[in-house]
Amino acid sequence: MIFTSPQFLSGLLLRRILCAAGCSAILTSIVCDFVGAQSSSGAPVTIHKRFREETPQGTFTTREKTEQWNPTESAIIVCDMWDAHHCLNAVRRAEEMGPRMNQVLENARSRGVFIIHAPSSCMEPYKEHPGRKRAQEAPRAANLPKDIGEWCRQIPSEEKGKYPIDQSDGGEDDDPVEHEQWHQRLAGMGRNPKSPWKAQIDLLKIHDKDAISDSGVEIWNLLEHRRIKNVILMGVHTNMCVLGRPFGLRQMAKNGKNVVLMRDMTDTMYNPERWPYVTHFVGTDLIVEHVEKFVCPTITSVDFLGGNPFQFKNDLRSILMVIGEDEYNTDLTLPVFARQQLEPHGFQVRIVQADPADKNNFPGLAQAVVRADLVLISIRRRTPPKEQLDAIRAHLAAGKPLVGVRTASHAFALRDGSAPLPSSAATWPGFDPEVLGGHYIGHHGSGPKVVATAAPGADKHPILHGIDLRQLAGNGSLYRVTPLTGSTTPLIIGSISGQEPEPVAWTNSPRRGQSRVFYTSFGHPDDFGNAAFRKLLLNGICWALGIATPGAPPETSTAQGSAAK
Repeated sequence: MIFTSPQFLSGLLLRRILCAAGCSAILTSIVCDFVGAQSSSGAPVTIHKRFREETPQGTFTTREKTEQWNPTESAIIVCDMWDAHHCLNAVRRAEEMGPRMNQVLENARSRGVFIIHAPSSCMEPYKEHPGRKRAQEAPRAANLPKDIGEWCRQIPSEEKGKYPIDQSDGGEDDDPVEHEQWHQRLAGMGRNPKSPWKAQIDLLKIHDKDAISDSGVEIWNLLEHRRIKNVILMGVHTNMCVLGRPFGLRQMAKNGKNVVLMRDMTDTMYNPERWPYVTHFVGTDLIVEHVEKFVCPTITSVDFLGGNPFQFKNDLRSILMVIGEDEYNTDLTLPVFARQQLEPHGFQVRIVQADPADKNNFPGLAQAVVRADLVLISIRRRTPPKEQLDAIRAHLAAGKPLVGVRTASHAFALRDGSAPLPSSAATWPGFDPEVLGGHYIGHHGSGPKVVATAAPGADKHPILHGIDLRQLAGNGSLYRVTPLTGSTTPLIIGSISGQEPEPVAWTNSPRRGQSRVFYTSFGHPDDFGNAAFRKLLLNGICWALGIATPGAPPETSTAQGSAAK
């Protein structure tokens, strides 16, 4: 039987003809794959590689390179996008990333890029799928690397670099209570809580013309059989499976494939309580940087979908500090706090201070609030222009978080009998009860230090995690703030001799789904000299942002990174 132009036959028709002719399943698969690859060939895909190049001085500079890839010579490997995981936060991030990842796969597939689904240890559900059989039937490659079936924990180029994170604890970043509840739920579903995955997440569609395999040998055979030169890795987890699997970045790079990581379609297993004590998403960035330096370049999903790179909703790093008070020198203490406690953890801090020539004006505030993930207020009795207060209102209306320090309880309220305001100025006397949830009516006399104890039932709250309240004391006068509104959760109670105790730290969420707010009436200059207070403020910021709290502050840590690759 002779075919003069097989590329014009449909894959289904060709398969039927070959089977009728008595061809073996392996031969049928080989011919149909070849014809399918030829017939789906499309326009080149423009790939924008990013990599780090070492300078003669031993530093690295970021470089970019544009390449045109032939789709039929290109493949995407989807690594371990499982239907469940022992880390609940990892599950949440996979579910959030999944829809965008599926869009990339659909787009790439339509251009002729070969898609390989690699959910490790989950082959059983796919044993009859054409994609699984395609992987099993691929002919053995003549250049099969001897160790392609093994994990690869390091390649020689990595030896000159320091692994950037400590993942020796497995990288789980769950809240402990949620983690235990999640494991109980998994057990109730009949799944092993330590390894609950059974299939690939169903957010990713598997087409009959795709391949399914978790074998480095099978995947290498597929790549060679289809003459694939270019490989894109996406999936989880960057620092473990994506780098180390037999079909991962290291093996592909070591054995000569033109491999890249799609850096916005991946996630790490990293716990912010471990070195280098950065947020989870900064931990991912550090691994991506390591990959770009020592393993292979990276790209983003923009090369296939256009627009902007994917970003997790909780990847919140931009903090705006708005400072305007003359009592407690936060114009000095907060910038130092930002440099020493926030920026080392990966936060990007911008500070807007009151204009020295007009203390009620905060130049650039309205524009800066728009770009901020969180606003921190340290203001005392100021009357900004209406558009500046409206910008803060809009921030809160959008559900974005806010943190208040000390005099923020009377930030925009004037004392009774104050002089009339100019027409351009505005007040917000309800800011305290409406936003912070307090009821500031003054303070006790200065002098005695404020003793801090946990509010009833608050000792397990994440804001108090890692804080020894015996080391925490207020150096300023005790604020009178009761009664708090019903939407608040008191965390710390402050006491001085001879007076009724008062809350000194609490959270507020006025309405479900609305802004998270944290407030503390501490904030005296000497408070900032106390490590327990600095930890409290850092924890409060992280809680308000809805992210895991980093571990020990860099200034007190002696831990070193552990490769644990």
